[in-house]
Amino acid sequence: MFKKRDEKKSEGGFESGLGGILKGLGDLVEKLGDLSESGGELSRTGEIHGAGKELKGIYGFTIKSGIGGDGPRIEPFGNIRKDRDSGRSVVQEVREPVVDLFEEEDHVSIVAEMPGISVEDVQITVEDDLLTITAAHGEKKYRKEVLLPASYAREKMQVTCNQGVVEIKCVK
Repeated sequence: MFKKRDEKKSEGGFESGLGGILKGLGDLVEKLGDLSESGGELSRTGEIHGAGKELKGIYGFTIKSGIGGDGPRIEPFGNIRKDRDSGRSVVQEVREPVVDLFEEEDHVSIVAEMPGISVEDVQITVEDDLLTITAAHGEKKYRKEVLLPASYAREKMQVTCNQGVVEIKCVK
C-alpha cells in the first residue's frame, strides 16, 4: 500500500510553517539530553520562502555543549529575527553567520561561515572585548558581534578567508 505524500513537507524535507518548527524543537529537546552527557554540537538549518514575494529567510541554531562546561549554549544564525515592536518574525537583509571561538595558548581564533565572501569584503572593529565582524559582497551581507575572552588590539588581529570561511586570529 502506498502512503500519501505529506503535503506539508517542502522540497528539502523540512515541514513548513509552525508545525515544522514545533517538530524541530521536539527533536531538539531529545538530543539535548544526549549532548549534555557526551559533549558535542548540534546544528539545524532551513529556509522560509514568502508567498508570492522575493523573500528568502535563513534560520538556524547551533547548540554547543562541552564536557564539564556550563551546560548547552544555543547560538542562532541566519536573517530571521523577532521584531521588538510587533513581536512578529521578520526577514532582515543582513544574515548572522555561524561563528566558533577557539582559545589557544597564545591567541584566540574566531571562525565564521560566510558563503560568497572573500577577505577583501570583511571589515572588523573591536571595542574593548567586543569584536564586530561585517562583510558584504553583492546581495550577501553578514554581521556578527562576538564577545572575546579578553581585550585585544585591532592591530594584532589577522583576517584570512578561504572559500567563505573567515578566520580572525587575535594575538595577545
